[in-house]
Amino acid sequence: MTHLRLTGRAAAMATVAIVALAAGPANATQPLPFPFLPFLPQPAAMQPMAYAPTEPSLPSVQAAPQDDEGSPAAELPARLKRQIVSYATREAPGTIIIDTPNTYLYYVLGNGRALRYGIGVGRDGFTWSGTQSITKKAEWPDWTPPPEMIARQPYLPRHMAGGPGNPLGARAMYLGGTIYRIHGTNAPSTIGTHVSSGCIRLTNDDVSDLYSRVSVGAKVIVLPDFRRADNGGGRRG
Repeated sequence: MTHLRLTGRAAAMATVAIVALAAGPANATQPLPFPFLPFLPQPAAMQPMAYAPTEPSLPSVQAAPQDDEGSPAAELPARLKRQIVSYATREAPGTIIIDTPNTYLYYVLGNGRALRYGIGVGRDGFTWSGTQSITKKAEWPDWTPPPEMIARQPYLPRHMAGGPGNPLGARAMYLGGTIYRIHGTNAPSTIGTHVSSGCIRLTNDDVSDLYSRVSVGAKVIVLPDFRRADNGGGRRG
């Protein structure tokens, strides 16, 4: 009998609690009015979470390949890589010969050999030929586009300080009284192409190597490209 009376009392207390919950304002942020009744279900907002919510993982960001001297994208074809080759010429050692149609620069070593570099040369209408000499050398040269280039491309900067982003690259060798130079490039993928406004470009690594070998006054022979328009001796105007 005692057990039945206790059960009846518990049921009565449960009924009172349920009525109180129904009558009171719904506020999930307040504690339960009867925390001593563990058998009553807790509101969902009061139930402990088994684990913290996690945000969906974001896809990893991959860097775009860089077209610089050390990246695979900048790898030159075998024929354009710097190499010693057989080269028959009567020119003295130290002479530079630009093979325009085949996009090669030869640095004559003598004894039937030359150091050959892959180069980029003038595009259609901007090739030239003739004999010049190195009149000036510069490391990380500034770039001041000549008036002729500004007239064609007015958006170009009037002056750009030397550095890795400069179109003249790491080194430049100026050719006589012309507007042309043998220089480096920050776009090595253009080596082996006819793309410039008449200058001869090499990779920064190759132009640095050539720069270390060439002296001011060195003879430079630019061979004509018979397949393309020729602007003559490369002089201003």
